[in-house]
Amino acid sequence: MARIDPPARIGLPVRAALAVTRRMFGRRLDPQVLTAHHRGAFWADLLRDGVLLRTRTALPPGLADLVNHRTAVVIGCPWCLDFSAMLALRTGLTPERLLAVPDYARSPLFSALEQRAMAYADALTATPLTVTDEQVAELRTDLGDAGLVELTHLVALENQRSRFNHGLGITAQGFTDAAVCAVPGVVARAES
Repeated sequence: MARIDPPARIGLPVRAALAVTRRMFGRRLDPQVLTAHHRGAFWADLLRDGVLLRTRTALPPGLADLVNHRTAVVIGCPWCLDFSAMLALRTGLTPERLLAVPDYARSPLFSALEQRAMAYADALTATPLTVTDEQVAELRTDLGDAGLVELTHLVALENQRSRFNHGLGITAQGFTDAAVCAVPGVVARAES
């Protein structure tokens, strides 16, 4: 349960925008509904996400999904894990690869580039930041300037989303099987 309730009144333009995303994903998105408390934040997020959905990616297929999911794993945002898993499964990532993301560095399911990109997500998500010049140089060689900028933007954006959702106590909505989107530390404690 979220730490705040949805707004009591939502204006027609915001309701229309919520209806569009409900059609896209089969249900309302709890973070969007709570963001409707502040119209500027709501429309800024909606515009940003709409542009990102329609922009051609400079990244290899599946890399953005892996990095988004890895960032949500590091932060431990249940909603982001659930939603990113659903998006990743829609674009062709397998449940086995998603379940291996918490231990990506030792998994044979990921290429060297995917492992470097997820290590970069870890370094960019850490507090304090631990990004190195070497990481950036390698990824720049692999992805080019546009790919590096896109990757950095996606990690920073997922940090913002995960921290927003985590801060407001927004939980998973059931977009995917609980095993695919479970917070890794919680799963490990439950299995003990």
